[in-house]
Amino acid sequence: MHDGAVPQNHGALADRVRRSLDAVIDPEIRRPITELDMVGDVSVDADGAAQVDIRLTIVGCPAARTIERDVREAIARVDGVTSTSVDVGVMSREQRAALTERLRGPGKRRMPFTADSLTRVIAVTSGKGGVGKSTVTANLAVSLAARGLAVGLVDADVHGFSIPGLLGLDDPERPGRAVRPTRVDDMILPPVAHGVKVISIGMFVDDPATAVAWRGPMLHRTIDQFLTDVYFGDLDVLLLDLPPGTGDVAISVGQILPHAEVIVVTTPQAAAADVAERSGTVARQTGQHVIGVVENMGAFVAPDGTVVEMFGSGGGADVAERLSRGQEAAVPLLASIPLSVDLRRGGDLGIPVVLDRPDDPAARAITALTDAVMSRGRGLAGRPLGVNVV
Repeated sequence: MHDGAVPQNHGALADRVRRSLDAVIDPEIRRPITELDMVGDVSVDADGAAQVDIRLTIVGCPAARTIERDVREAIARVDGVTSTSVDVGVMSREQRAALTERLRGPGKRRMPFTADSLTRVIAVTSGKGGVGKSTVTANLAVSLAARGLAVGLVDADVHGFSIPGLLGLDDPERPGRAVRPTRVDDMILPPVAHGVKVISIGMFVDDPATAVAWRGPMLHRTIDQFLTDVYFGDLDVLLLDLPPGTGDVAISVGQILPHAEVIVVTTPQAAAADVAERSGTVARQTGQHVIGVVENMGAFVAPDGTVVEMFGSGGGADVAERLSRGQEAAVPLLASIPLSVDLRRGGDLGIPVVLDRPDDPAARAITALTDAVMSRGRGLAGRPLGVNVV
């Protein structure tokens, strides 16, 4: 103790340092590291030098630098601490097993998104490819997360995966490849982009040009694993980007998640509207509920003020009207998203237009879509997703 210094209770100071770590959130699991038993010994010597032991889930944890930085910053804010030393280690097998059980609960692996779950499950589908379904799904997910909701996104388009690229989930150590998820024993922690937890088969292939030539049983097993082995935590909304058409994945999702809601994406073109109706019909046959239609690539206003209908008009309203037949509640046209250079550019750069160019007409249309989706459901613990709770 220096002459003239005020004596301190170093045990009490160490307790304050430990409590400060409650503010450090694991970027993958999205819970405090103290709650996850990732904090070991904490001590402070007579000069105010703090020593903290941190236990990461695995060797080479991609969140290691972020966690260590956040730990140092949290401790630095504690009055009385003069310096900080962080010793980063790895959990033992027993500690990892305890963590997995704490997160999943006791018992065997199980699919958490049942009809009894408070998570709202929304599958986004289309009758044909090339209508911008994945772009709509990615931007909707990010827009929902920006409203403060806990959002997960499953890229169920196994053959044509594109969600990692659209959300900028690139591996800095493997240029041109998607970031890999972290594995904790048999539990998979999904990477997070713009506040959205994301899983895709594109994160498991070594070459983005790889053709995933799988048939029905493998596709079904992959979707089941994404929904069971991936730890999303407590979600308000889980979105699934389905492949176009009415094939194996759409049927598997219908079997695994018969309570899911469905959004059908089409273009204004009559030919696209014809096939979009079929995807909604198949969803209904598995017990799912079609909550609306999104028309993408709609009319845009040219610089001279001319309205250009590149792909015609009326397709979205036509699909909504057809899907409304034979049921009490009408299927609404939730949004018409105009053609947009910024929307396309954002997808190429991995920066969703709803964040990068919120005033772009396409971004405003997706914001309106977000409002429409939020007005229809509720979140965890009864928290409303919107003002009109159903």
